[in-house]
Amino acid sequence: MARNAEKAMTTLARWRAAQLGEIDKHKRRRPHLASECKSLYACEKWRMQIIREIAKKVAQIQNAGLGEFRIRDLNDEINKLLREKRHWEDQIKDLGGPDYQRTGPRMLDHEGKEVPGNRGYKYFGAAKELPGVRELFEQEPPPPPRKTRAEMMKDIDADYYGYMDDDDGILIPLEMAAEKTSIQKVIAEWKEKKERQMTHDEEEEMPEEEHIYAVEDSDDEDVEKKKAEGDQKFIAHVPVPSQQEVEQALLRRRKQELLEKYGVQEQNQSL
Repeated sequence: MARNAEKAMTTLARWRAAQLGEIDKHKRRRPHLASECKSLYACEKWRMQIIREIAKKVAQIQNAGLGEFRIRDLNDEINKLLREKRHWEDQIKDLGGPDYQRTGPRMLDHEGKEVPGNRGYKYFGAAKELPGVRELFEQEPPPPPRKTRAEMMKDIDADYYGYMDDDDGILIPLEMAAEKTSIQKVIAEWKEKKERQMTHDEEEEMPEEEHIYAVEDSDDEDVEKKKAEGDQKFIAHVPVPSQQEVEQALLRRRKQELLEKYGVQEQNQSL
């Protein structure tokens, strides 16, 4: 017993015990708040522990057969560990250590692409294929680029204004066929209308032909009064020539003009 007590009092034994005690201190549970840890070595240790836990959970979430609820829980745990890692990195920076948020690598998925997310929340592995999550990453196709005025003016030529529409040999035959059909339609309508009018005229009596030299009744107020009183015809007080008399007068006048015309020519020839 004395020999063991002497061994325990030696310098090497005391140094070894102090080293083991220091290790035991760091093996305790990770502090809940990063600001409570004042040792840069401990902060680096807790940060690496968190990174190992994140890597382990990211490997687990790649399995789509875990079920929707388990995948959602794993994704929430990974995001929680990422926030905790940022707190430890801030504490390391405050204690004089390196700035991991500035110099550290970006978070990548198993395909080497940057992990997508919405407002800081990241989705890993099979979580990106969950219902309602897939729609977040589907980007709408970009609208087609608008042409400038100069680009649009390049495509404007005679065809644009319709100057060469008749050169293709298609429009003219179509127009001729349409014109022929339209003419036939109008002719058919005219014939049908003419037939209806002739049938109607046959049924009714033909009106007497209007005499072009007939004297129309006066529209004076006195004549209207007489018609209203006794419904009598208007009697002209001036002798009106008949149609035959007018024709004879015109014939005599025409004959006189011819005689004067040829009589003058004969006199000019005799002179």
